[in-house]
Amino acid sequence: MRVHFIVHESFEAPGAYETWAREKGHDVTYSRVYAGEKLPTDTGDIDLLIVMGGPQDPSVTTDECPHFDAKSEQTFIASVIGSGRAVIGVCLGSQLIGEALGAPFAHSPEKEIGKFPVYLTKDGSKSEMFSHFGPMLEVGHWHNDMPGLTGDAVIMAYSEGCPRQIVAYSDRVYGFQCHLELTREVVEELIAHSASELSRFAEYRFVDTVEKLRAHDYSEMNAALFIFLDKLEAHCSPKIEARTW
Repeated sequence: MRVHFIVHESFEAPGAYETWAREKGHDVTYSRVYAGEKLPTDTGDIDLLIVMGGPQDPSVTTDECPHFDAKSEQTFIASVIGSGRAVIGVCLGSQLIGEALGAPFAHSPEKEIGKFPVYLTKDGSKSEMFSHFGPMLEVGHWHNDMPGLTGDAVIMAYSEGCPRQIVAYSDRVYGFQCHLELTREVVEELIAHSASELSRFAEYRFVDTVEKLRAHDYSEMNAALFIFLDKLEAHCSPKIEARTW
């Protein structure tokens, strides 16, 4: 399986997504756009595209952030989806998926930074892809916005602070506003980048202190992510095997 990551910033690392891909022995490639790496010119070699997060939102222009070309990414994402490949978006990545499918992103009702529960909706509870989550799972958060909804999008999970935490755009395209990929190493990178901002967010209901962020155990959410990814791989494997041959 060929897994390609679009990484917008060095401190928004793939974390547990990358761990899963490497432990499974998959071919892993990157477009580290913050370092000037380009998007692939051909989607044919990609089986799973994972679009990571970033401090930007889809309305940010190249004048405001020269290394982030939202329109080009949306065109690329739409091409991968159109070819029937699996796509996962994380935070900003989930918003870019929605935009690529014609659904504008929105601001979340609450800022969320830390580890807080998400709850499966009725649709989420019925989905085999998320059955292992249970009715509630504590996951990572680091966001202000949320993905847009197409006419056939299905919300799989929500939190107290955000009504669109996991969105299924199809049986192989998913937007995760939440961050199941967080590890202590990734969190340290985020803290280092956001330390001054975090000190100003004490009044927000769903923002953890730096001490809490460092104390959290992220292994349970990582394990839940690995199971989801295993299920997605199994769901897509007939097409992958057919293309490989």
